[in-house]
Amino acid sequence: MTAGRLTRVLVDATSVPADRGGVGRYVDGLLGALSKWVQRADQPGVAVPAASGTGQIELVLAVLRTDVERYTRMLPGVEVVGAPAAVAHRPARLAWEQTGLPLLAQQVRADVLHSPFYTCPLRASCPVTVTVHDATFFTEPEHYDKSRRTFFRSAIKTSLRRAARVIVPSKATRDELIRLLEADPTRIDVAYHGVDHQAFHPPSDDERARVRARLGLGGQQYIAFLGAKEPRKNVPNLIRGWVRAVRDRIEPPALVIAGGQGHDDEIDSAVAEVPSHLRLLRPGYLRYADLPGFLGGALVAAYPSYGEGFGLPILEAMACGTPVLTTPRLSLPEVGGDAVAYTSEDPAQIAQDLAALLDDEPRRLALAKAGLDRAKEFTWDSSAEVHLAAWARALG
Repeated sequence: MTAGRLTRVLVDATSVPADRGGVGRYVDGLLGALSKWVQRADQPGVAVPAASGTGQIELVLAVLRTDVERYTRMLPGVEVVGAPAAVAHRPARLAWEQTGLPLLAQQVRADVLHSPFYTCPLRASCPVTVTVHDATFFTEPEHYDKSRRTFFRSAIKTSLRRAARVIVPSKATRDELIRLLEADPTRIDVAYHGVDHQAFHPPSDDERARVRARLGLGGQQYIAFLGAKEPRKNVPNLIRGWVRAVRDRIEPPALVIAGGQGHDDEIDSAVAEVPSHLRLLRPGYLRYADLPGFLGGALVAAYPSYGEGFGLPILEAMACGTPVLTTPRLSLPEVGGDAVAYTSEDPAQIAQDLAALLDDEPRRLALAKAGLDRAKEFTWDSSAEVHLAAWARALG
């Protein structure tokens, strides 16, 4: 990318799931920020920030057919191309990625092709960049079933070998790829995720009340968990730790576990152990508009993960002004810093640290303020700048 030259970047968003989970948040946040760069570049006298190292850019977006209208409305001025209908199914999407996507890159005259979710075409007519979200398939292999672990390990190794640049969301992920796979550090760029501060904010009383009504909580306080029900998220031990922390309290707070169903069979066993006088809710997916009220209305957002590539749920909770309890594993301290409370993955320690937070309102208020301030440091604009610079390096 050179000053004064219009560069076309094709972003493959066909991997974005319908539930707009973690990868959806990443793609939507990044594209929203990048579209501002495109619009600024098209405005006379408004330059692309020097930090990006780019000239003018054009974005072309490949999406599932069901997402064409949404992204067209969301990203004015961005060319949105619908992939074949069969791509909605994962095996067909992976096959299309190797054949149809490179052909599309040629058709739209892309200078760079960006794949935002681990996998990428093995051959393309332009440089390919790929986002590798975490290294836990190598650092925490016991928390994945064999087929999933095998697929993503292979995909990560291939992307590290084939891509012109690899983008990761944390220094911890970069360091683990270098340590475990001998990845070339000169070809890895760290782009922290951002948070949409309009979507995730300290909620109003009405927003909190609406979520309480939908969950049937009434006036009962609660602990919040938001995320996929994967073994790596450690939900069973969170349930057991919560039971120990609150079972003898006069007014025990509920535990609300929101998000997709996932594939952690041990959760049902942990739920079966919950005493009858305690209340545990599993509402599944919550509406996007309800997330500030859900996170911001909680006494504590608990996320005792075994390890993350970034940790977007704790950043979103911090942005909602909620005290966070998490673990110091992999990238999580990069996100939380001194603005969150830490525990271990063990249920006894979770119980002890959760109880200490519940009994210390001044500390919860201090963490809520510190988290809110720290969350402001993570923006999608900053992430977009790193992506732009990575694409410039890929072309260079």
